[in-house]
Amino acid sequence: MANKKFPDLDNSGDVTMKDVLIGRGVIKAKKGGSVKNKKVSKVMKEYKEGKLRSGSKKGPKVKTRKQAVAIALSEARKAKRKKK
Repeated sequence: MANKKFPDLDNSGDVTMKDVLIGRGVIKAKKGGSVKNKKVSKVMKEYKEGKLRSGSKKGPKVKTRKQAVAIALSEARKAKRKKK
């Protein structure tokens, strides 16, 4: 019989009980949130550069970090829905 090792499914670095449970389907493996991460980082970069505007291109500039985060998460949700 071949010497098989169980794969590291949760990317923790070592094989744990969590990996076994993910492999059996008891725990659902997390799916990537790459669309969200890209969109949020893009919006926050615009905010840091002072180019982020609320609403449209002619709307007022965003002044607070809280507003920027809210806009970023909102746009990420829209991008996620559009992707499906």
